[in-house]
Amino acid sequence: MPFPLFDRSRLHLKPLSQRQHDLDLSHVLPLDAPLPDFEHPALPVLGRRLADARRLRSATDPRSVILLMGAHVLRAGVSRYVIDLMQRGLVTHVAMNGAGPIHDWELALIGATTESVARYIQTGEFGLWLETGRINDALREGARRELGAGEAIGQAILDGDFPHKELSILAAGVRLGVPVTVHIGIGQDIIHEHPNCDGAALGQTSYQDFLIFAHAVSGLEGGVFLNFGSAVMGPEVYLKALAMARNVAHQEGRCIRHFTTAVFDLIPLDDDYRRQAPKSDPRYYYRPWKTILVRTVADGGESFYIAGDHRHTVPLLWHYALHAGGALP
Repeated sequence: MPFPLFDRSRLHLKPLSQRQHDLDLSHVLPLDAPLPDFEHPALPVLGRRLADARRLRSATDPRSVILLMGAHVLRAGVSRYVIDLMQRGLVTHVAMNGAGPIHDWELALIGATTESVARYIQTGEFGLWLETGRINDALREGARRELGAGEAIGQAILDGDFPHKELSILAAGVRLGVPVTVHIGIGQDIIHEHPNCDGAALGQTSYQDFLIFAHAVSGLEGGVFLNFGSAVMGPEVYLKALAMARNVAHQEGRCIRHFTTAVFDLIPLDDDYRRQAPKSDPRYYYRPWKTILVRTVADGGESFYIAGDHRHTVPLLWHYALHAGGALP
């Protein structure tokens, strides 16, 4: 006896023009904005590691620089900095959770994003906006063409009528040939509410992106892995991809041990964050700490933790990477 399903045909969707937005283009920082009043000793070191990875990279020594982000990075208004790092070869791969493309799409389309959950959940309108649901159409087309989710959405933005597409990290990935992968948890994102959501397309395109991500992780020896504000998706996807990459590397007599990791977040950690918290400490279950800062670099890597607002840390990382690479005086 099949279980009953929710009838999506009964949903009423509204245009984005009727939504009140919390963020607009005025929040997006230009590249020539004054540097934030923030400092951390790890930032110059990480900037130098990004520049070194680019300088030493070759066809046989890829030295991946992977920037994995939660969606709040886009809401921080720092998309231009991420795109510039991609364009300069200082970041070779960007990874997002499923919410990231939603903000990227809406900013590119209407120059605004972010709705009040508290307001719209009460009226049953939260997430049910017509234009945002078109992401599902892009994913279905991407599945037909055997693309990953990031490339499918990025191509739709690049080819479509998006007045602010220069702000799109996903479109920049397609334009620059830099992979931008999207790691979807089905049921977590507002586009999954929509009648045109295709679960098979979500799974196919996002799994394609996971394999693209795992390939990038295979090139981490001598490279850098940056995790910005992803407490669950980032550490977990990275952990599985690294296991796959090390499995193959071990068979080939190679190692993936000497690389740098960094976590950018707001949770206060002990000064000695390179040592795992005891199980009696609730922070033991904070995956970025034990996975990214301790376990996966325990045999030759180095890790850093930077507590700060993404609106401060991303521009400063960009500044130090450009400075180390000779692009700034």
